[in-house]
Amino acid sequence: MSYQTYADIIIDISHENLDKTYQYAISAELEEKAVIGALVIVPFGKGNRRIQGYIVDISTESKIDESLIKPISEVVKDSQVIESHLIYLAYWMKEMFGGTMNDSLKTVIPVKKVVKIKEQRSIQLAATPEQAEQLFFEYQRKNSKAKLRLLEALRKNNILDYSEAVGKLNIPRNTLLSMENQGVTKTVSKQLYRNPIQYKDKSDQNMLLNDEQQYIVDDFHNEYSAGKRGTYLIHGITGSGKTIVYMEIIDSVIAQGKQVIVLIPEIALTWQTVQQFLSHFGDRISIMNSKMSQGERYDQSIRAENGEIDIMIGPRSALFTPFQKLGLIIIDEEHEGSYKSETAPKYHAVPVAEQRALLTNSSLVLGSATPSLESYQRAKQGEIKLYHLTKRAKEAKPPKVFIVDLREELRNKNKSIFSRKLKELISERLGKKEQIMLFLNRRGYAGFVSCRSCGHVMKCPHCDISLTSHNDGKLICHYCGYEEAMPGNCPECSSKYIAAFGTGTQKVEELVHREFPEARVLRMDMDTTKNKGGHDTILKAFSEHKADILVGTQMIVKGHDFPKVTLVGIIAADLSLYTGDFRAGERTFQLLCQASGRAGRDILPGEVVIQTYHPEHYSIITAAEGNYDSFFEQEMMYRGMMQYPPVSHMLLILITSKEEELAGKAAVQLAEAIRLYMGQKAILLEMIGPAPAAISKVNDTFRRVIYMKQREYTILMDIKNYLEGYFTYSQQFAGCNLLFDFDPMTGY
Repeated sequence: MSYQTYADIIIDISHENLDKTYQYAISAELEEKAVIGALVIVPFGKGNRRIQGYIVDISTESKIDESLIKPISEVVKDSQVIESHLIYLAYWMKEMFGGTMNDSLKTVIPVKKVVKIKEQRSIQLAATPEQAEQLFFEYQRKNSKAKLRLLEALRKNNILDYSEAVGKLNIPRNTLLSMENQGVTKTVSKQLYRNPIQYKDKSDQNMLLNDEQQYIVDDFHNEYSAGKRGTYLIHGITGSGKTIVYMEIIDSVIAQGKQVIVLIPEIALTWQTVQQFLSHFGDRISIMNSKMSQGERYDQSIRAENGEIDIMIGPRSALFTPFQKLGLIIIDEEHEGSYKSETAPKYHAVPVAEQRALLTNSSLVLGSATPSLESYQRAKQGEIKLYHLTKRAKEAKPPKVFIVDLREELRNKNKSIFSRKLKELISERLGKKEQIMLFLNRRGYAGFVSCRSCGHVMKCPHCDISLTSHNDGKLICHYCGYEEAMPGNCPECSSKYIAAFGTGTQKVEELVHREFPEARVLRMDMDTTKNKGGHDTILKAFSEHKADILVGTQMIVKGHDFPKVTLVGIIAADLSLYTGDFRAGERTFQLLCQASGRAGRDILPGEVVIQTYHPEHYSIITAAEGNYDSFFEQEMMYRGMMQYPPVSHMLLILITSKEEELAGKAAVQLAEAIRLYMGQKAILLEMIGPAPAAISKVNDTFRRVIYMKQREYTILMDIKNYLEGYFTYSQQFAGCNLLFDFDPMTGY
């Protein structure tokens, strides 16, 4: 009997065996039930012993001789196991975002490799008190000193740590084994969990909610209790108390026997967020992040799967926590770019969370002071429910914002990175013993070219993004490949002050020491936080006022609450405004709002200084006003004119090869294949490129990119599916690799 469909099945779900699949045939009567993720029973090995496995892929092609392929015995009924759910989620991610099934499986299966289980072993007295007394005299008579020492210790405490018995009491292991075999003692093992956080007692302090916060909590609770599940967006200004709302919502979900995942964008946020959650929820919470050891990560996954915790907090990877009773997913700062994966599959956490919520009958709550255009547009169109928080907690007032024109500073002979206004306010705050945060908009070197005299930025005439300077003196657009020579003078005002713009946090720290030698300064960037616990150490020191000034990149301005910070200085707003990326205006608005929100969060009033060469740019004006709706309208007009997301969807194709000529030829051939395919389907498609990537060579690998714009996501998915097949089965792409990125968050 021949079979038309075949299933690839994983027998062992451990991470190391994900590559090892076995092919089985699907009989006609099992076709409807044998779906991706299904738990099945199959005959395995020479003896055909019946074992369980999971379907991870289905195809119509046999990988080995058909006569050697065994049929699936049965599909396990009602098998709502967490592995099945996660495998299906992996399959959905592969379809939506590209990459292989194996890439997706390795993303969603939380246990990365076999980790040694940590145990605590103890020895207990198994004999009765009467038997122990008889043995005591017997050991004395036989001069069995080791047995006597152990028996005396156990008669006093009844239980003894195994390592203490071997080490402190010097009991040989063969003696321990002998006494256990005789029934005198027994060894008890208890699994110990490597905990990444220190628990504290729960606080009984009630959280006082204002009317806006209470409305959200009540409305969500009523819908959840009525069985309604959906996606919600909380748009709350900085300092409006979103975390308190999250905790109240979580309380109501946990009360119904459910578990919760809370995503935060970066490890830097973990410290204060976890402190708040720990004080409220106690030991029913855990965290997951990349700085934890393999053993810590493994143990937290096991605790989650066993139902020993209710809440998992962490960045993107925590989304795949193996909870059996998931009821709610919260994504804080949902606009953050770190929610987009940097490796295949290039998934975004928000749609994946929405899919997982759908599969588990859970709700999804998104929160941000500056929502992504995608989420806010969906909310305005009624696809997701929108809540507003317009008041700061503790009745704190929004900070006063000053926009400083750096062109004016130059005209007034001030060539320092600190404007006169910022210097004045820093001196004032140091005198008052208050704290200051100095935010550098982008770490390290930014390659856009601008004029310090008039503010003109060199832009691509075809894509309306900034050109990037290269060492060979060329300015290049990394969307379409347009290039021109670096000008000697500004084409707008003929000034000689035109150059690539960039500075770093270390340089800012040096200049702070030079200008304000009396100030105690901390720096927080990738270099100072690379060691485990680096973020927590710096943030804790600053919160305890062990420093007056905190200098850093974007990690210092997100979600932190320092009551004594009354001044935030934004050194150069332009560093994120011209990054060769269509999202640059949105990122700048978000960063400036987040940075401004750090000032004056308690009873002390706050001030913010935004230093810029483009004070007239709508991203900067609306950020200074804290006017999200005005920014949204203006940015959406720009996206509409240029057909950028979320007005249209975008698909980036990255072609890489060790041979430059091969990468170039492959990119041209793929672009031509796309044109022919779309022509056959009579579908209009805007295509940009092929062109060299922004970083055209990495680790001796050459990179080419193709961009496509189309309003229908499904059409771009269809192109992705076609190209995957074309690339795989064509003989012309040996030595090349292909990567797909839908609605990219960063340039290439």
